[in-house]
Amino acid sequence: MAMIPKLTPELTLDASIVAFNKALIAAGFSGDIETSYSSRLAVATDNSVYQALPQAVLLPKSTDDLVVLTSLAQTSSFSHIKFSPRGGGTGTNGQALTEHVVVDLSRHMRGILEINVEQRWVRVQAGVIKDQLNAFLRPYGFFFAPDLSTSNRATIGGMINTDASGQGSLVYGKTSDHVLALKTVLIDGNILKTHKMATFEAEHRAGMPNSIGRIYRQVLDSCRDFRPQILDKFPRLNRFLTGYDLEHVFNDDLSEFDLSRIITGSEGSLGFVTEAKLNITPIARFKCLLNVKYDSFESALRNAPFLVAAQATSVETVDSKVLDLARNDIIWHQVKELITDVPGVEMQGLNMVEYNSEDQAEIEQKISVLTTKLDAAIADKTDGIIGYQLTYDAAAISNIYAMRKKAVGLLGNTQGAQKPIAFAEDTAVPPENLADFIMEFRALLDSHGLHYGMFGHVDAGVLHVRPALDLCDPEQEKLLRTISDQVVALTAKYNGLMWGEHGKGYRSEYGPAFFGDELFNELRKIKAAFDPRNRVNPGKICTPYSSADQLVSVDGQKRAWFDRQIPVAVKTSFDSSLNCNGNGQCFNFDESSPMCPSSKVTKDRRHSPKGRAGLMREWLRLTELQGFDVLAKEQQLIDKKPGFSALWQKVKNSLAKRQGEQDFSHEVMEAMEGCLACKACASQCPVKVDVPSFRSRFLQLYYSRYLRPAKDYIVGNIERTAPMLAKAPKLVNFVLKRKVTAAVLKKTVGYVDTPLLSVPTLAQLTAKQYQFDLTVLQQLSAAEQARTVLLVQDPFTSFYDAELVADALKLLEKIGFRAVLLPFVPNGKPQHVKGFLRQFSETAATAARFLNQLQQLNMPMLGLDASLVLAYRDEYNKALGDKRGEFQVQLLHEWLIQQSIPRAGNAADFALLAHCTEKTALPATEKAWQQIFSDAGLSLQAVPVGCCGMAGTYGHEAQNLDNSKALFDMSWRAPVERFGVPNILVTGFSCRSQVKRLVGNKPKHPLQALLRSL
Repeated sequence: MAMIPKLTPELTLDASIVAFNKALIAAGFSGDIETSYSSRLAVATDNSVYQALPQAVLLPKSTDDLVVLTSLAQTSSFSHIKFSPRGGGTGTNGQALTEHVVVDLSRHMRGILEINVEQRWVRVQAGVIKDQLNAFLRPYGFFFAPDLSTSNRATIGGMINTDASGQGSLVYGKTSDHVLALKTVLIDGNILKTHKMATFEAEHRAGMPNSIGRIYRQVLDSCRDFRPQILDKFPRLNRFLTGYDLEHVFNDDLSEFDLSRIITGSEGSLGFVTEAKLNITPIARFKCLLNVKYDSFESALRNAPFLVAAQATSVETVDSKVLDLARNDIIWHQVKELITDVPGVEMQGLNMVEYNSEDQAEIEQKISVLTTKLDAAIADKTDGIIGYQLTYDAAAISNIYAMRKKAVGLLGNTQGAQKPIAFAEDTAVPPENLADFIMEFRALLDSHGLHYGMFGHVDAGVLHVRPALDLCDPEQEKLLRTISDQVVALTAKYNGLMWGEHGKGYRSEYGPAFFGDELFNELRKIKAAFDPRNRVNPGKICTPYSSADQLVSVDGQKRAWFDRQIPVAVKTSFDSSLNCNGNGQCFNFDESSPMCPSSKVTKDRRHSPKGRAGLMREWLRLTELQGFDVLAKEQQLIDKKPGFSALWQKVKNSLAKRQGEQDFSHEVMEAMEGCLACKACASQCPVKVDVPSFRSRFLQLYYSRYLRPAKDYIVGNIERTAPMLAKAPKLVNFVLKRKVTAAVLKKTVGYVDTPLLSVPTLAQLTAKQYQFDLTVLQQLSAAEQARTVLLVQDPFTSFYDAELVADALKLLEKIGFRAVLLPFVPNGKPQHVKGFLRQFSETAATAARFLNQLQQLNMPMLGLDASLVLAYRDEYNKALGDKRGEFQVQLLHEWLIQQSIPRAGNAADFALLAHCTEKTALPATEKAWQQIFSDAGLSLQAVPVGCCGMAGTYGHEAQNLDNSKALFDMSWRAPVERFGVPNILVTGFSCRSQVKRLVGNKPKHPLQALLRSL
């Protein structure tokens, strides 16, 4: 069979774009300029169903860069180029998608510039992330109030441009309610500074002879002359999102004027917001959350006004579909105790009712009044209320809202080709109309035979409804248009808005229906004043007055158009990448979150699960267009080794690559090489995008065309070479310690800081009583078998951290068990990481046969390294299927927590820094270790940390060294220095190695601290 073909998609850029980029550099633009196919693909999608490939991606570092960019764009050579601002890329309606030039402010413009606690404001750059800002504000006792579900990745600039809001908006309002001033760079290079001012001052500015004067004149005319029509047309809703907020430019008596109100909600169609001065809100000292449970979703909806009337700060709702999806997600272990089932009644709806207050007595009084009424309703079986639970615990409340926020992504994790998608999901109607509106909405969807999930802000009359469609089916794509039109009519019937929260984007075509021609023309006049040639996010909100340009349409090109070109069998096989819906959970800014460390350290969208999934999806499409059968090639690679002719062809291909051959596969490879293979995405992503799994498959396929680097063979064979090297560890270590050896390894192999073998070795550390003898084990009595434990070896601890294995055996013996050290049998994880999948399958089959034989002994088998033990459960299942057998290998803590732990002789306090793979795949890990230590009379504090930066061999590869160190500094260095190495306990071998490399001392594993304390 032929090799994977060279993939050369259409890469030719418009000559004027190439010239513009060169001129930008000459003009002093200091930001990044990206034109590679992969970089453009990374911003070709968002959390909507649409896809648009831009010509280039510009990533400015400052307002000055935007001035350089827009000033240059005014010159005659470049006056036709169009631009679209972009923030976090979390929009559900394609607001930031364009076929022109993306201007991404999220990578560099993340500065928090100034805070004034006395006057309660903060000044930030547009790329600052909402949760990043709140983390900064928390020590001051404040927060930025608008609370959206994407708060861990949405930028302030994006929030301003969509006038974002969310939970608690009845009390805290929308983003526009908290914007005090904006700095916006206009398309002509002028800087527009806006803030609330006296109307006469605005009239004075209207006399300026430039674009700024033109803007003030037009906004004054439109908002003042048409105020009666504006007040009559727009519904009186908490969510007053209009696109350009014509109503709130003026105060009630027209004495004050705020041009910022026009820019908030403008979806980047008026200019580039670079800075914002924001009002900040004191954090309430007391919080309480009630989870009120219902027998139906309708009951939850109809009961919401009662809860709002009970003076709640916010009322959020989710339906049973969202709850069921949450039950199967990593998030559930954090919330399950607060949403327990009601015996004998199925919970079909949940209202989350929050109270905030500065006064504890006040909040307790409100809670008492509400719970008394809830108790009466439960007793009388009225209103569908079947139970409730409440908590004052801040961490528990945070976890509940984390589950609610994750609902957006969880809905995308439904099984089958039909996925709940965003296109008519943020309608807003008066809250008193919501239940009737939703019942009719449900009837509409039911009439089309669709499944759907619902959640939202019932206190504000906003509900997110996501019908499940398979847009790869052209008929269902047509249904998207049909339903959109029907929902527009239904929303108008109930005096609401089609876009209560998530903006217009590709739904902008419905604008005239809600505004009417007269007011819509005023929007177009305002657009013309800001952007007369329709060059800023063209097609969104409206087009300039007198322009013949068209609005974008809900019928715009969708991701599914590209996905249709991939065979169904391939899509099914690579579902982990094809299922990515762009929710962007992988962009989580939190440095203590284990989610995608490569994305955090590079701030490059390609180096995220979403970015890699998108590249893989496009790679599969392009191979199909070349007529290549990927699945057949994979099977061929598994079945037999390539011959000499294939090797010779790889040599030629690799020479061509070195000489600058264009192949999209190289761009995909670059993104895949940056992955740490930590697998945090596999559990943290709501739709379970598992990058390491499809990365391994890609590596195998890629290296069927090109030669592998030597370092891959070293890693892939570590389980075979380590036992041999361990026969002469002092000699091997002596050689590795030489500077000349380090230099040669770095230059020829690309490896740095090669780990040293354990001295003394594991064989020297372990006594005979731990030795494995199958015959002896088979002859043990039932009582003896019940007190016998088998310890499974892995290459890292056995050969590079032998003391830990010896201590594990001693600990097992200390708590009353007979410990047996199994012979070392390769696990294959290193092979899998590097894409040696044929070899991995052989290794896994051998190991599975051995472990299945031992499973018959009915003795617990325990492992120490999480990544290898978890491979038995995940990679083995995928590679072997039914041939895997029934064997089980537990991590030490999973077994220990079920045992009786003796009390320690001396009390001690420790801090636990857990391995990211372990705590994401097994979310109860930290609590388990805390319980074990508590049983022993010891204190163990779980410290939230992200990735240490080592991740197997990632940190030893020279090309990753800087990122590896940066990741350690980002999340680990501070707690390591705060607690001190002697007081921290670290579960991961790679994490302990990283601490030793970058701090100087190696921390202990929890089992070692436990052993020494007993």
